[in-house]
Amino acid sequence: MNQKPNIILILADDMGFSDLGCFGSEIKTPNLDKLANNGLKFSQMYNTARCCPSRASLLTGVYPHQAGIGHMVGNYGISEYQGYLSNNTATIAEVLRTGGYRTQMSGKWHVGGNAPLRDNENWNPGDTEHPTPNQRGFDHFWGTMAGGGNYFSPKTLMDNDKKIDVDTHDFYYTEKITDHAVEMINESVTDSKPFFSYIAYTAPHWPLHAKKEDIEKYQNIYDNGWDKLRQERYKKLKDLGIIKESWNISARDKDAEKWENVEHKEWEASRMEVYAAQIDNLDQGVGRIIESLENNNIRNNTVIMFLSDNGGCAEFLAEDTNTPDNLMFDVPLWDGTKLKMGNNPNIKPGDRDTFQSYDIGWSNASNTPFRLHKRWVHEGGISTPFIINWPEKIITNNIIERTSHIMDISATIYDIAETNYPSSIESNSIIELEGESFYKNLLENQKQSRSKTIFWEHEGNKAVRKGKWKLVCEENSQWELYDMLDDRTELFDLSDKFPEIVNELNNEYIDWAKRIKVLPWPIIPDQNKKELVREGTDHIHEIK
Repeated sequence: MNQKPNIILILADDMGFSDLGCFGSEIKTPNLDKLANNGLKFSQMYNTARCCPSRASLLTGVYPHQAGIGHMVGNYGISEYQGYLSNNTATIAEVLRTGGYRTQMSGKWHVGGNAPLRDNENWNPGDTEHPTPNQRGFDHFWGTMAGGGNYFSPKTLMDNDKKIDVDTHDFYYTEKITDHAVEMINESVTDSKPFFSYIAYTAPHWPLHAKKEDIEKYQNIYDNGWDKLRQERYKKLKDLGIIKESWNISARDKDAEKWENVEHKEWEASRMEVYAAQIDNLDQGVGRIIESLENNNIRNNTVIMFLSDNGGCAEFLAEDTNTPDNLMFDVPLWDGTKLKMGNNPNIKPGDRDTFQSYDIGWSNASNTPFRLHKRWVHEGGISTPFIINWPEKIITNNIIERTSHIMDISATIYDIAETNYPSSIESNSIIELEGESFYKNLLENQKQSRSKTIFWEHEGNKAVRKGKWKLVCEENSQWELYDMLDDRTELFDLSDKFPEIVNELNNEYIDWAKRIKVLPWPIIPDQNKKELVREGTDHIHEIK
């Protein structure tokens, strides 16, 4: 009997829709491009617009609110907003274990409650409100519990359930994630079991940190600015068949300057150079992972999936302010070196003692041809490049246009692994999957469509996707309606023309929000919960 396939799930962090070569980019991603060109590309795969909620949905196959992460990892004292995975959900690792799989993870967790970077010594991973990957089905874990942080000196590092520290100048987190992923794969071949490997990179999430040799590859590439870059990527996306010829590119973001008016052009270009280098190094890691599979003669029967947790990030890291909370991120390096915090044009990004972001103009380019960014639920915030490769079974290189959601991936994995989703784990009842398998798209080449409507809510931004229609609005704004077959770039609002469709989808949203227990934004925390919740870039709640 043939062994069940090995499954590798690779997640990038804050990478936009057009940031891979095979999705229109000039960034050198030959390894991911090869996977795409010998596999399938999904042109309409959606995430949830933000780091933690996407991870929660990806791992559990349900909406983030159902998984306990309706916002981020701060605990609001409400089960849907507790900031860590609910015990009434089952992770992919927990389910695949029951199907005879060895389970392993390398990289960023970020679904296990708030992990304070400055108070690492007094933080207790593994307690009730801070579950670790080992507690949620992974046999082996190496990585960080928290979200964004210094690539050269990350905090909250763990090896299984043991806290570890960085103590070397040679440390670069993206490479170390790859090192441990490869090590786990090599160890797995000595086992008779198939393996599931979840590899969650922090790249290219801020801060802009990259190796000098990778940055040098992109010197002067971005000197012509984001306006020209958007047009170049737009053309390539059409040439590749990923977007339709008839879809117009969205206008430059209203908060991004016209490139010719930008004051610090050299510094601005250097920010994108570092960002590109971060993705380049991630792709090198993917190449090393593929090489390990080939060296162990298991490549053909290994499924590799790749996606991003949200769109490109427009967050500006201000100097000497609370944006984001500098008390959280302004942590000296392991050797005591202090950081130069914020987007200061007098400081070149990339080095270990800097802490900068690439900001709104470049994020707008990353999300070409779409509107808005990470955090919003317009297409720029929720569209992800998705690649799946399985040499033994997938023999075409089609573009799959099926509307899909990140929570569909777990259901598909269970079909691939021929493993049943449980109704309970130990004494905990498990809620039903919201995700729908797209397995038939992969193996039977069926023009399969999603039967269930997809919903989003994040920080008051909300959306509904049903068939060709998308209803969407920003926080405290009016609903907009778009025909996604004719206008996926969301330029022509049809809400006045089709009020009956708006009403229908709005009613569906209300019913869904009640069922999922979505709360109005901003969340009013349970006053009985006595802790400081610091989540996101702009929102700080003190619970007294």
